[in-house]
Amino acid sequence: MRVMRRAHGRAARTAGALALAGAALFMTAAGPSPSEGNGENGPTEAGTSFRTATALDQGQRGTAEASAGDYLYWVVPVDTGQRATIDAKVTLPEAATGSSTWQIDVYDGLRRRQACMYGAQTRTAAAGDASVGLSCTLRTVRGWAEPWSGDPLPGSYYIRLTVLGLPAQDLGLPVAAEVSTTLKDIGGSAAVDGSLAAPLTAEAATGDTAAAGSDDSGDSEDSEDSAEDGGDEQAAAVGEPEDGWSSGWWSDRWVWTGIGGILAALAGVGGYTLTRGSGRPSHVPPGV
Repeated sequence: MRVMRRAHGRAARTAGALALAGAALFMTAAGPSPSEGNGENGPTEAGTSFRTATALDQGQRGTAEASAGDYLYWVVPVDTGQRATIDAKVTLPEAATGSSTWQIDVYDGLRRRQACMYGAQTRTAAAGDASVGLSCTLRTVRGWAEPWSGDPLPGSYYIRLTVLGLPAQDLGLPVAAEVSTTLKDIGGSAAVDGSLAAPLTAEAATGDTAAAGSDDSGDSEDSEDSAEDGGDEQAAAVGEPEDGWSSGWWSDRWVWTGIGGILAALAGVGGYTLTRGSGRPSHVPPGV
């Protein structure tokens, strides 16, 4: 009996150690919280096409003054395992005479339109409303996907803000737009076995102007070609995330695999301790 009590005591202590180790490892590998961004103001203008989209850093806020009816474009990098939420606000003119419907669309580095998981992607502002807010939460970016799947891949993501419908007399009225991006790291639950050779990045306007065809000796055909290519805005590569692009091979699935191995080893030790008995042959009478 005394031997059995000791065995059960050891088993209980082993189980307790197992639970404590599991809890500690769980706390270490717990999922990250959403990135709130740096809260800093970013560019104060927006592009008018994909080629001239204004670059934003992750978490940065962009603003622009425009006219009702303009297409406004920004572009932001989103990395593997991140889920992006795009928020936009349009401040409406007091002179508006009727309701207007606004929408944000998001495109990946291949310019494929990405569906929103949830959020008010399209909203209508009634006459007299001071502003309208929009939101779009994308699916988690995958490290690799089949070409036909349309899954979001790491790289540049274009944000387009425009009005879908408004009275003709309100067309061209001044509006103020504001966009920001919140990123949440999803982790190993969204990891896949594969990665792109390089993120699908593009070029975006820096907001600096460069005179197209400024060389006096240039002919008119060259000037027209530069204008068609968005020549009045200088293009620059979209910046990578603050911590650099993910290599694609690491995810917290490695952490959980390690946790599973440690817990399995501890369970094996506990099971052996519980079942090995006193070590006395069963045919020997007690007391001998």
